[in-house]
Amino acid sequence: MRMFRLLTPLGWVFAAAGVLGVGLLLLGGLGFRWDPFNYSQRRLEAAQAGAEHGRLEAAARRLETAAAVQQTRRLDQFHQQQTATARTTAIAVEQARSADDAQTPLGARRAERLRGHDRELCRLAPDLDGCAGAAGPAGGGDAALRPGGAAA
Repeated sequence: MRMFRLLTPLGWVFAAAGVLGVGLLLLGGLGFRWDPFNYSQRRLEAAQAGAEHGRLEAAARRLETAAAVQQTRRLDQFHQQQTATARTTAIAVEQARSADDAQTPLGARRAERLRGHDRELCRLAPDLDGCAGAAGPAGGGDAALRPGGAAA
């Protein structure tokens, strides 16, 4: 008790502050939290919202990546088909031009039947070469079909 009598008013302030600090440390260790404005709950909600936003962004990036891969695969398939079609068409055109009857005019009925097929193709795909909606005339500088005297 003699020790308490020796404390000055300033010493009492420091002693009280020390006791209060030790008390708060002990209460904090026991799980007591003093948060009158609920800051910890707000921080938790903000962190959870940020984490959810991050998960959604990651999912969106995964979907975008998968779609880009699929689009690239489809584009490659299209280019392969286009190349194969161009090769096959070039071979067929060369064979048709070098055939024995390549210079023989078509019969009137056969030429009309072929024109009907051409009109149907142009109806289905108006942007084909030789159709009214196409940018230019028939490919390869081919002349239009004309009826001839010999039937093939």
